[in-house]
Amino acid sequence: MPHSQPSPQTTSDLLSSAFALRSSICAGINGEILIPGDKSISHRALILGGLAIGTTRVSGLLKGADVMSTLDAMRQLGVDISEADNGDIIIHGVGLHGLTTPDAPLDLGNAGTGVRLLMGVIAGQSITATFTGDSSLSARPMRRVTDPLEEMGAQVSYLPENKAKGLLPVTISGATPVLPADYHSNIASAQIKSAILLAGLNARGITKVTEPHISRDHTEAMLRHFGLTVEQTILEDGRHEVSVAGEGLLRAADIAVPRDPSSAAFAMVAALITPHSHITLPGISMNPQRVGLIATLQEMGGSLVLSNHRIEGGEDVADIEVRSSLLHGIDVPEQRAASMIDEYPILSIAAACASGKTHMVGVSELRVKETDRIAVMADGLRRCGVKIGETDDTMTVFGTNSDGNNSSAHSAISGGVTIASQHDHRIAMSFLSLGMVSKSPIIVEDVSTIATSFPGFAALMNNAGAKIKRQS
Repeated sequence: MPHSQPSPQTTSDLLSSAFALRSSICAGINGEILIPGDKSISHRALILGGLAIGTTRVSGLLKGADVMSTLDAMRQLGVDISEADNGDIIIHGVGLHGLTTPDAPLDLGNAGTGVRLLMGVIAGQSITATFTGDSSLSARPMRRVTDPLEEMGAQVSYLPENKAKGLLPVTISGATPVLPADYHSNIASAQIKSAILLAGLNARGITKVTEPHISRDHTEAMLRHFGLTVEQTILEDGRHEVSVAGEGLLRAADIAVPRDPSSAAFAMVAALITPHSHITLPGISMNPQRVGLIATLQEMGGSLVLSNHRIEGGEDVADIEVRSSLLHGIDVPEQRAASMIDEYPILSIAAACASGKTHMVGVSELRVKETDRIAVMADGLRRCGVKIGETDDTMTVFGTNSDGNNSSAHSAISGGVTIASQHDHRIAMSFLSLGMVSKSPIIVEDVSTIATSFPGFAALMNNAGAKIKRQS
């Protein structure tokens, strides 16, 4: 297979500013595509490496804008972080009590994971920090994270006009002492869970979080990687309980970041829906709480073959081979939502190109992401000729492939529209993927946000056969 990786010049040209991109029908997506490092793991590597004693070397770190915001914040908190000649990131950890009060607010840009995890870190330290972000991050609610941190003794201060909704900026002064938590969350959220666990690292006693069902457990896995004991239990009623003892010691440990399954999702779906496609995605993270989309696409009839299963950096990884396929609609199990919450926008693209109805339930979390992803996806798909149903917690996509013919000549996706991504990288990449099979090109605005999670997306896809061009 041809090897697909972007040239630096092409990547820069396509994603350096806020202009629009146009995606047109193509003859197929083919070759080996090297997906960037996992964003969730990259954030945690920087944070926990900074809280450890000793030097941590991180290979494969995603160097997108969101992760770089977390890196800059850790430097402001007093952690020495540098880049080796080979691109590895070197972190000189300061220990669980070594962070310092920053001289200026911590600007996390658009990094929702970074800001929420760092709130937990600060809540467990005897320091104070103010958190800010861009317009998108500043519209996202933070109270569901800061409320339990207040219960642990942290002082949280919002602007009066923002307090009810919990909008940035927010100032957090760490608890002294940190009170161990026994928190019962009504949603399965890795960000809420992780913030509480990180605050609890300096508590006297055991901090416990119970959630309706297990969410992404990268924090738990990495805490173990750095030497802590983390207890996880699935209760009889299906709830997930995780606990960690405070006042432990994190010891530096090198990390190899696997490739991001949430980013790989766009290449997978593009290859499935585009006729004459055959791609290989090496080294994709197979964390059990991240593979919901793969299972869903396979149940829809997608040809996805996993091979070469192995452990890298304490995480399960595998290579994925994808071929164009005739997809059909399914009912996506509600309990799967937490394992693929970021993938529902691109799943709705696959569903639009399938036959029959795809029903997604338990997805209210999508409404408080970078944007209201249910509303934005539904509006864009309707404009492309796709029938959509939605409620506060569900999304139903009625597939357009009624004749069961996986041919671009039979595409019922009209395209020919301009999509405002609302500064949401996953919205942008989803509609650029749809443009590969639509009758008329799809133009997507606000594409610069793609760099937050998948720098080089357009160039990688073009090298594999896509036709994504700058809109003049």
